[in-house]
Amino acid sequence: MGFFEKLKNGLRKTKESMMGRIERLLHAFTKIDEDLFEELEETLILSDIGVNTSVKICDRVRDYVKQKGITDPAMIKDILKEVIAEMLGEEQPLDMSTVPSVILVIGVNGVGKTTTIGKLANQLKNQGKHVIVAAADTFRAAAIDQLEVWTERAGVELIKHKEGSDPAAVVFDALTAAKARQADVVICDTAGRLHNKKNLMKELEKISRIVHQQAEGCALEVLLALDATTGQNAVNQAQQFNEAADITGIILTKLDGTAKGGIVITICDDLKIPVKLVTVGEKIDDIQPFIAKDFVDALFE
Repeated sequence: MGFFEKLKNGLRKTKESMMGRIERLLHAFTKIDEDLFEELEETLILSDIGVNTSVKICDRVRDYVKQKGITDPAMIKDILKEVIAEMLGEEQPLDMSTVPSVILVIGVNGVGKTTTIGKLANQLKNQGKHVIVAAADTFRAAAIDQLEVWTERAGVELIKHKEGSDPAAVVFDALTAAKARQADVVICDTAGRLHNKKNLMKELEKISRIVHQQAEGCALEVLLALDATTGQNAVNQAQQFNEAADITGIILTKLDGTAKGGIVITICDDLKIPVKLVTVGEKIDDIQPFIAKDFVDALFE
């Protein structure tokens, strides 16, 4: 099964929930009027698209309708697809322009962060890249053990210290190893603590400092892993993490297990942070770059 088919299957719950509501709404109206737009806005909000984004979508659809003189409510579905595609923007791939390139993966515990790192390491290895993973979530022994399992499955190197070690020291050793072994990519797991943003910020700043000292001028991605099943809570997490770190992209996990896939639209529009990767399944190869066109096609087909 190709990834588009996986994405289509993964978005089935979102499609049934969100698109089912929209289609029922459009069938209930014989003309386009303000009542229709009010109900469309409410439907989008109920589909886990945030209030601000839902209002913006409806405003743009309203403008299209006026510009093109559309009177048939059924045609709003195509306009909606076009508007959402515009909001999601162009694909923004990972920056792998230097050797080594560094990827910091952040996110609260339970979002599938460690699993996703294993999947990403496997994908990059299959692209012919020499990958080293740093177990810099030293706060939990379980995180180190779990990461070890995934890196063994992916067949990539793991740099680890004992539980409770300095995360920045793990990153330092991983970067030293990367330079010595001419590795292409270093992926760093980090602690998933958000209850104390000040400590998190200090830790991430220290890690970032080590990265720039040890790999000056390197391409650095700071990717926030978010669980799609949590809907608006994922947006709240993104807002808080964005205050503690300079996030360059989002990895949206568990997209196949939710009816709240519309959250992608809010993240891209409201937070202005690109979704760079999505996972749709438990297998090691169930991760792909996020392509807006594929997402919209899978949702609206």
